[in-house]
Amino acid sequence: MCQVEFEMACAAIKQLKAPVSDQEKLLVYSYYKQATQGDCNIPAPPATDLKAKAKWEAWNVNKGMSKMDAMRIYIAKVEELKKNEAG
Repeated sequence: MCQVEFEMACAAIKQLKAPVSDQEKLLVYSYYKQATQGDCNIPAPPATDLKAKAKWEAWNVNKGMSKMDAMRIYIAKVEELKKNEAG
């Protein structure tokens, strides 16, 4: 059940037309990575690569979270973004 909803949320987020803040993008990214790959398994990028460092830090915060929990939170966040877009 959760896997199907997760895949639908992954498709839905690509359809959003309203702008999404960088902070929200990082949050969604971090739960997506946790849900699909588990704990962050790559070394931290250099501090000079700001974008990669922000993405790594966002994902690494979720260390220890189960893939199912990350999927549930991802789905909820996408639903929230869809509601905000609908007004």
